[in-house]
Amino acid sequence: MPDIDFQQLSTVQNATQPKPRTIASAATIAPDTCLSFVSGTAAVVNITPPVSGFHILFLWPLAAFTTTTAGNISAALTAAIGAPVILFYNPVTGKYHPAEIPVAA
Repeated sequence: MPDIDFQQLSTVQNATQPKPRTIASAATIAPDTCLSFVSGTAAVVNITPPVSGFHILFLWPLAAFTTTTAGNISAALTAAIGAPVILFYNPVTGKYHPAEIPVAA
């Protein structure tokens, strides 16, 4: 996605924005909308940044995938089904910093 399309990553969306997509978990994933559903249980090592500047990604797990620190993700985590994972991208370090939101009991 070119940087000119950065609005597709905005947390404020309207009906003309792309709908969230489902992407399969893999060693490298490439979300291109602010919210993406993630299927599969493969470990995610790298996320291809859709734009070059700071942005936030929301990943909604449809299966319990994991992340590792071997690539551009700063912390390992196990994403629980239905518990959104928020990732903040730091363009200075080129790393995503995850924050998992616990599911209410």
